Amino acid sequence: MGGVWLAVLLVGIVSMGLKAAGPVLLGGEELPDAMQRVVALMAPTLLAALIATQVFGEGRALVIDARAVGLAVGAFGVWRNWPTLLVVCLGALATALTRLLVG
Repeated sequence: MGGVWLAVLLVGIVSMGLKAAGPVLLGGEELPDAMQRVVALMAPTLLAALIATQVFGEGRALVIDARAVGLAVGAFGVWRNWPTLLVVCLGALATALTRLLVG
């Protein structure tokens, strides 16, 4: 088994363990309101971090290229409440056109 698959397996096991630990440790009680707000923000924050590293990172360097144009178009579409499929298609199209024009 390669190192990448071992890391994926470990992350999966730890994730399942953390999800199972919550109900066991709380014993059926609900989280306090402040903690619920923090938990609700964890997924969007992680998604934003993943998007940022994929769009602006290449190896150990910071780059701004056609992916940033696609992200900007996608962000505009989300801001305007366009359908998700349209946002994804327009972001991909903007990225492809930028790569075609810029090289």
